[in-house]
Amino acid sequence: MTATAFANGRVLSERGFEPDLSVIVEDGYIVAVLPGPPPSGAQVVDLQGRYLAPGFIDTQVNGGGDVLFNDAPTVEGLRTIAQAHRRFGTTGMMPTLISDDVEVMLRAIAAVREAIAQGVPGILGIHLEGPYLAPARKGVHDPDKFHTPGEDELDRIASLDNGKTLLTLAPERFDDATLRALAARGVLLSAGHTAADYERLRAAFANGVRGVTHLFNAMTPLGSREPGGVGACIDDPNAWCGVIVDGEHVHDASLRIAIAAKPRGKIMLVTDAMPPVGGASEDFVLYGETMTCRDGKCTTASGTLAGSALDMAGAVRNTVQRLGLPLDEACRMASTYPAQFLGLDGEFGKILPGYRADLVALDDALFVRDSWIGGAR
Repeated sequence: MTATAFANGRVLSERGFEPDLSVIVEDGYIVAVLPGPPPSGAQVVDLQGRYLAPGFIDTQVNGGGDVLFNDAPTVEGLRTIAQAHRRFGTTGMMPTLISDDVEVMLRAIAAVREAIAQGVPGILGIHLEGPYLAPARKGVHDPDKFHTPGEDELDRIASLDNGKTLLTLAPERFDDATLRALAARGVLLSAGHTAADYERLRAAFANGVRGVTHLFNAMTPLGSREPGGVGACIDDPNAWCGVIVDGEHVHDASLRIAIAAKPRGKIMLVTDAMPPVGGASEDFVLYGETMTCRDGKCTTASGTLAGSALDMAGAVRNTVQRLGLPLDEACRMASTYPAQFLGLDGEFGKILPGYRADLVALDDALFVRDSWIGGAR
């Protein structure tokens, strides 16, 4: 098979974006990163001076292309959502089910299993955001869906056998033994929509919880005498933080403080995207209520935030332009670090030999001009 060479661009390496490198791809994987022009005989992709980064990985995608995963827990629904986000550089995602009935959860897991089996591009697993959450920090979730699961239910939600399962939960609703048992089964646990205080969340981190879903949002705040859930996650060097950099969910200064306080690599970009991303409509329905998205802000009629209209390329741009981070670090927050969080860092999130050729090309304004999954457009 003829090799493909990505050339004439600025390639993200461990040292930053470097010119004059050729990325050689065969059978969907990177086989070499070479200095200088591409080797003779290779099929050349001329990047025209653009940035070449690892494809973005979004661990929190509720919908896209006018489809909400809760309403379409099917292979076709997943295909539409993934295609919508592909336009914005997302080559890998965890489609996210907002708190729902157990029957819907099981249909969603079955759809993800089948989508992965069929090779639907970009589907890495499933993110179940709830329904094991705290009513006091419900956000837009329906508290009527909240409950504490039994052992049989936990077995069923941990049943995805060909992809990753990420579960957002309020750890105060579980004992430490249950958290450890879920983590031992390969379920990636994230605290979110939680009323846990500093001590409870630190204990959860010690018993299998890997980090928090959308840091600062729907959790106990950082205070002078009570660090809260925010303080626990910032204080714990091993805890991962997903952040929504849209100028609506969190103040830019708060994000800069958290990024400065955490070890490098422990904060990753997420979108919390809703159906308008890559779609034609600014409105969508959740739990029977119409949500509106105006100027990138999605809310209920009463003004409660309802996910976002953010795409991953927009999150990268905001991280550079609003937070002042260098582009190479913003791209790692959108690719390398999510891959590490998911335990996929031996195959995804870097431009190195042996890694999948999931790639995104950005222009100087940081808009997506092309993307590849397994080396294919």
